[in-house]
Amino acid sequence: MKFPRSRNARRPLFVPVTLAALAALAPGALAAAPTALPSPGRGLNLLVVGIDSRKGVTPQEKERFRLGGKECDCTDVMMLVHVSARNDRVDVVSLPRDSLVSFPDPHRDRRTGKLHQAHQAKINGAWAEGGSAYAVEVVEAATGLPVHRYLEIDFRRFMDTVDRVDGGVPICTEKALVDPATGIDLQPGTRPVGGGEALQYVRSRKADGEMDFGRIRKQQKFVVNTLEQLREGVLNDPGRLRRLAATLRGTGAAERGISATELLELAARLRDLPADRTRFATVPVRGFNPVVEGVGSTVGWDEKGAAEVFRRLREDRSLPAADEVAASKVPAAAYRPASGASLICP
Repeated sequence: MKFPRSRNARRPLFVPVTLAALAALAPGALAAAPTALPSPGRGLNLLVVGIDSRKGVTPQEKERFRLGGKECDCTDVMMLVHVSARNDRVDVVSLPRDSLVSFPDPHRDRRTGKLHQAHQAKINGAWAEGGSAYAVEVVEAATGLPVHRYLEIDFRRFMDTVDRVDGGVPICTEKALVDPATGIDLQPGTRPVGGGEALQYVRSRKADGEMDFGRIRKQQKFVVNTLEQLREGVLNDPGRLRRLAATLRGTGAAERGISATELLELAARLRDLPADRTRFATVPVRGFNPVVEGVGSTVGWDEKGAAEVFRRLREDRSLPAADEVAASKVPAAAYRPASGASLICP
């Protein structure tokens, strides 16, 4: 199937709506969240997370899409989405799941009931220790940014949502991608995928030798291409958008979860945002840390570069350019902001 591209330079490329459609409406948020979306003077920050949970996935799907592994009870995806105060720019910064951060104290482990003091851990373990509220707290502490809204999705809701996209979502690659862990096997070119294959694609980190950093770029590209596929229909039809969001509704509570009303309000605010006014990046990374006892191998942020990225967002300014940040010791982790327009499949 060929996916035509509009040449209209003002086509709406609303990243937060896509993230919300794919990664949001945290369980219970539709009923519990306030209906008035905040309009902070220095921009709106959304924390988008993807949970490694196979709840509701059938045995057949687990086998077909290689989902039979043990759940980590953690966040596989963390993205900070910053919407400018004037609604004329969106910046998305991915936080690698193995990032070493300090967990604030004191806090109680929701799994064991044990009271923890401050300790170092991988950022993806915050949700496991304290759920959505603690994940928000850890990200705020690590970045210095306030989190105004939170979006969460698991495997089941991701697959079901993608399956609601007419014709599937296009994915493209210049080189063959083969990952024995997820089962993805893509030849060069562009083709549409449904929910199961889409999940294989966004989870794949062994197909291109770029580890989690390559997976992050696949996730960012998938977000953009999902929106490109939705923009002509669902994003211009509030009824269809609400039905799509309903696919993701759950029953659990989530800290500062976004509501359907807020989602539509945000879509209206950024309806005409062009692709070149969105930027995607991964937080600047120095390299891998020495193994930390009890934590394992972790990713170390470039403190100066990361501080500059978050300072810019805190001041509601655009992300720094690549040449303003020191080079990473890990080539795959190079800080290189990309325009949303450059991520759209041909």
